Amino acid sequence: MNKRQPVPFSVLDLAPILRDGTAAQAMGNTLDLARHAERWGYHRYWLAEHHNMTGIASAATAILIEHVASGTSTIRVGSGGVMLPNHAPLVIAEQFGTLESLHPGRIDLGLGRAPGTDPRTAQALRRNRLNSADTFPQDVIELQSYFRAAIPGQAVRAVPGAGLNVPIWLLGSSLFSAQLAALLGLPYAFASHFAPEHLLTALELYRREFTPSDSLEHPYAMAGVNVFAAETDAEAARLFTSLQQAFVNLQRGQPGAVNPPIDTMEGRWSVMEKAGVERSLGESIVGSRTTVQRGLEAFIERTGVDEVMVTASIYDHAARLRSFEIVAEVRDALAGKRSGGAPSAAHRIPAETPH
Repeated sequence: MNKRQPVPFSVLDLAPILRDGTAAQAMGNTLDLARHAERWGYHRYWLAEHHNMTGIASAATAILIEHVASGTSTIRVGSGGVMLPNHAPLVIAEQFGTLESLHPGRIDLGLGRAPGTDPRTAQALRRNRLNSADTFPQDVIELQSYFRAAIPGQAVRAVPGAGLNVPIWLLGSSLFSAQLAALLGLPYAFASHFAPEHLLTALELYRREFTPSDSLEHPYAMAGVNVFAAETDAEAARLFTSLQQAFVNLQRGQPGAVNPPIDTMEGRWSVMEKAGVERSLGESIVGSRTTVQRGLEAFIERTGVDEVMVTASIYDHAARLRSFEIVAEVRDALAGKRSGGAPSAAHRIPAETPH
């Protein structure tokens, strides 16, 4: 990566459902944030597939992508990601071929190999495809084939889908998808916002083993990071307690809606729970503009990522908007430092490469 090239910033949204809130409210907040993100110059806006999670409204991911894409005009919109083992590759090709037909040049397809839910719900989703995570590489290759131009006599086609340029990304939190993305020559996104342990190892493996493809000439890596920004460090730390509470509840097997922030987590978690949360949320930057700028600059230099994907599950919508606004200001300041001038889009972003 050219160390002087400004790094694009993007948004990962789980469409959080608030305590005493509704899924409809969450989707409205998602669209509002996306519109603000577009104005603030974020490059892409991704939504993630989860199921049987009462605090997440993005289960029908392709439909919510359409909701956001229809309500915006320039920002790229996609999945971060679609959990491919839950679906037949042809269905995903048709869904994202439809999205690309409706919003040409704006749709991304990020793929994950986990179910995005608990085992019982995974069984309800996949029925007779219970071992489909084992066929993830073959499913990715099959999905790629549906986006190629159809040939005479081809028995099964994605309509729409065939011949369309829908950039495919592989997502992961371990070394498996990093190695597969390198083998297939695809862009790679690491889920360090909730599973940071293998971040640097996965990035190094991806870059070392990358094989150029028709989709991508050079490796292109993105990583997720939780950023909770506010006017003061103390205010940001208080906002962050909503996510900390959520992860404690996950450890207890009691996932739920997003809780309001609290003054302190002391007394709310055990020593082991605290250690587990801090391990899972190790890639989190929480604080004022100055603190966030320092943290993001260090994250970019440490990882060498080509793009940063920011996420923040903040209870108060206005505070959430302000957090992403502060991050956009920090991005522009960092871009100015790296380029010596005004920020510009990275020239190697795979969205602009041929499929």
